[in-house]
Amino acid sequence: MSVGPVPKHIAGVSNFIDERIGAGNFLKRNLRKIFPDHWSFLLGEVALYSFVILLLTGTFLTFFFRPSMGDVVYNGSYQPLQGVTMSEAYASSLNISFDVRGGLLMRQMHHWAALLFIAGLMVHALRVFFTGAYRKPRELNWLIGVLLFTLALFEGLTGYSLPDDLLSGAGLRITQGVILSLPVVGTWLSFFLFGGEYPGADVISRFYSIHILLIPGILLALITAHLILMWVQKHTQMPGKDRTNANVVGAPFYPAFMAKSGAYFMFTFGVIALLGTAAQINPIWLFGPYTPSDISAGSQPDFYMGFLEGSLRLMPAWEINLFGTAGGTLPLNVLIPALVPLGIIITGMALYPFVERWVTGDNREHHVVDRPRNNPHRTSIGMTAITFYGLLWLMGANDEIAAFFQVSLNVTTYVGRVLIIVGPILAYLITYRICLGLQRIDAATIDHGVETGVIKRLPDGEYIEVHAPPNKGIEALIRDKKPVPIIAGTDGGTPDGDGDGVPSEKMRHPLGRLRAKMSKAYGGEKIALTDGHGEDQEKHAAVGPGEDDTSSPAR
Repeated sequence: MSVGPVPKHIAGVSNFIDERIGAGNFLKRNLRKIFPDHWSFLLGEVALYSFVILLLTGTFLTFFFRPSMGDVVYNGSYQPLQGVTMSEAYASSLNISFDVRGGLLMRQMHHWAALLFIAGLMVHALRVFFTGAYRKPRELNWLIGVLLFTLALFEGLTGYSLPDDLLSGAGLRITQGVILSLPVVGTWLSFFLFGGEYPGADVISRFYSIHILLIPGILLALITAHLILMWVQKHTQMPGKDRTNANVVGAPFYPAFMAKSGAYFMFTFGVIALLGTAAQINPIWLFGPYTPSDISAGSQPDFYMGFLEGSLRLMPAWEINLFGTAGGTLPLNVLIPALVPLGIIITGMALYPFVERWVTGDNREHHVVDRPRNNPHRTSIGMTAITFYGLLWLMGANDEIAAFFQVSLNVTTYVGRVLIIVGPILAYLITYRICLGLQRIDAATIDHGVETGVIKRLPDGEYIEVHAPPNKGIEALIRDKKPVPIIAGTDGGTPDGDGDGVPSEKMRHPLGRLRAKMSKAYGGEKIALTDGHGEDQEKHAAVGPGEDDTSSPAR
């Protein structure tokens, strides 16, 4: 869409650069690129800015951290641990916290930024999923986002283990148990990672290299690719007045979007700095150095790994002895919790755009996103995944729940095992009904108008409430609703049929029939909108304001 003439401050810079490196047209075009303006689009920027802060604070910490498991005797400023033998990694972490100027602030900002980075990725992914922004042509960007989320979990795990305190060591022990549970290769991987028998002497140095070089480099490359694809394909926009797949309604990148993003970065930085200053996190000096023989009660991982803790606690003690005991033991009580829950979520996220396209037969490009209520099955599936993840996360603290509410730990475990099956099913059914209810409210708004709270009495004595037509913005938002596509064999209007409802030959085999049934259930119009000229609306509109002196506000 047209954005008007190029401002002088842009044209001047563009001409200066164009005369020297020939990039003026590129700058003129891209600095005036239009970005839509909606608060939900800022969720991804939270993750981006948190990642930048992670890089800055992490660089500071690398100057003082010693990634070694060699033993030293602590003689720093923290009196309760003086004279205690510990690893160099733990001693340097204490030194950063108590003896390096600004070190504790940087440590805590780094930790808070890590939590906010992963939380931002999660919320951004939910926004993309619930609005259908992953559809063509953005499937590749969605896969990059899924890979970013997966790598962020491993980045958090490696960073969490570096201080070598008792809490992180307990998490590292769980990691080693998960590795050992892998059939055939588990023992070899454990010896390779730890440099011998657990805990070995190499894991901190190897995690350090992974944490500051390997994964951040991949993350930086993926984030760059993600932003480039978003820039080239243009940003999705929310439905509403004058918004179509052929235009973008918003403000130019420079100066409006750039100024807003700069302010938002400073706001994110300020929040993380405030949290690092006033909210204590990971006080490693209270936990003490890690030794394999020690353990603490009530230990909890960071929130993003809580689902793994919960799945381990809920899983029954199942195992398989291969060929008796000679063939080895397959510990399902570790292997299933470690691989299945995260595998279901990550694999489901990666495959969903392609499965949905296969079910609906929708190969169109989408640049205007959906309201979640207008695709009730997709929204219900998303809430099912959230419930599944949330229950696992909650059960990761079942010992704390049992202690606080004075109930049996076994009871919390058995209840959790039931809820992990029943909860997602109930979440699906409840969400689906809520979406249909919201669609009915939209249909009623179009058909009858908006409630005004004014009661009128008709000449025949009947009392009615006066409804006003919705404003153009709300009406455009509601009317932008489009039915979820259905493949041929159910409505006959797609290339998979002849246009008369007769499915093509490839839809007549068992898989094709299954696809048609799934498409009919998933797609279609659930609650249709009318033309907005219902009988009730005409009667209500016939009595205008001031036509009856007996009006009174509704109570």
